[in-house]
Amino acid sequence: MAENKIFAGARVRRVRNGLGLTQTAMAEALGISPSYLNLIERNQRPLTVQLLLKLASVYKVDLDDLQGEASGSISELKAVFADPLLAGELPGDQELVEIAEAAPNAAKGMLKLYRAYREQSARLRDLTDLLARQGHQTALAEARLPIDEVREAFETRPAYFARIEEAAEAFHATLEQAEDVAAALKAWLRREHGLAVRTLPIHAMPTLRRRFDRHSMRLFLSERLSAADQAREVAMEAAQIALHQPILAELDALSLTTGEARRIARFELARLAAHALMMPYGAFLQAAQRARYDVEVLAARFHVSFEQAASRLVALQRPGSAGIAFFTLEIDSAGNRLRRAGAQGFPLARFGGDCPKLAVTAAFSQPGQVLAETVEMEDGTRFLTVARTVEGPRAGFRERVRRTAILVGCDAGADTIYADPQGPPVLAGTACRLCERQGCLARAEPPVTRPLGLDEMVAGLSVFDFQ
Repeated sequence: MAENKIFAGARVRRVRNGLGLTQTAMAEALGISPSYLNLIERNQRPLTVQLLLKLASVYKVDLDDLQGEASGSISELKAVFADPLLAGELPGDQELVEIAEAAPNAAKGMLKLYRAYREQSARLRDLTDLLARQGHQTALAEARLPIDEVREAFETRPAYFARIEEAAEAFHATLEQAEDVAAALKAWLRREHGLAVRTLPIHAMPTLRRRFDRHSMRLFLSERLSAADQAREVAMEAAQIALHQPILAELDALSLTTGEARRIARFELARLAAHALMMPYGAFLQAAQRARYDVEVLAARFHVSFEQAASRLVALQRPGSAGIAFFTLEIDSAGNRLRRAGAQGFPLARFGGDCPKLAVTAAFSQPGQVLAETVEMEDGTRFLTVARTVEGPRAGFRERVRRTAILVGCDAGADTIYADPQGPPVLAGTACRLCERQGCLARAEPPVTRPLGLDEMVAGLSVFDFQ
């Protein structure tokens, strides 16, 4: 009958070191050679059942200590190294197992340090946001990933990029006049660059939305994409060719510090350039003004999606020919912010976007419906907000649909089709940790600016009542 084998070298070594024994002394007591014990401690030989019993009888060792796995520590370490700051630092799970088993106290210390880091990061963000609300700039910041640097660069400036907009209008004027811009761009790509566009079935590109084959000069698009999203992919390809220099100039103006950040920003600028080709500035501004900024009407008129039309409204900030100063916010059903943009740095300084009372969170319960309402902030400032869900790539049977929600808004006094929504304004705030509204039914966290008001005699509407 085969013996059960256990590799527990690190735990045997801890037992030996705890007793102050040399390998020679322990090997002699166990009836094995020092070299064999050395192999056991390096996990090159197993602990057999006989050796386990010998350890238990000679050194009174609890067998559970030798056979048990540090599964709790391992799972927690996996969570730590899943953090974007540490992702890719370890080659695989085996090294986490070795850390947890060989140095459990060090592993626990690492977990404590990580928890402290996360808590301090959260407090630092709260402090930075609070100072920004009061008009104070601060250099305090946690370590940033390239994506964080890119988001800050785009979110703290107007979404209008003059070089790209001017070049896009000039290039659009050279295209064959057609109602379908995507068809005109496809014809240009084939005529000028010999590049053909082809849609492939899901099984041919199960995990890709697009792929450019340089050898055959073909751009493959997934059939998962809607017609509007396919058109944007075609426009992005055309923009990266025809508007290469304007995109590069705007990229250099962002002054990003890493190559990865530049790569991410270049993709985002290509996306904005695609919107500029699909919805040329002058024509789109005129249509928006005539339609009183009705996003769905604009989406239908330019053959784009609600999300694309809403994003384009934010870019209408050309000096001397500007539209209403819109802002936009896109989140997923878990509340993660995917994209923020707005005139004059709006998302960071004037509107947090994390309040659960906003229509963008309610939109998930009413997919496809446009929700318009007036929102009043703590300081009395009012905004008009419009929210709607956005469908992602088409999902197959048993696949979970990707659905996000987009919010587009402006000052409450702006003249739009959504003005004067019925009912009183929604009393919203920024993030819960920065909001001091009393009796909020939607509060998820206490404010960092007030102590909790725990009282055995009185309980408020929220579990996070504060003084």
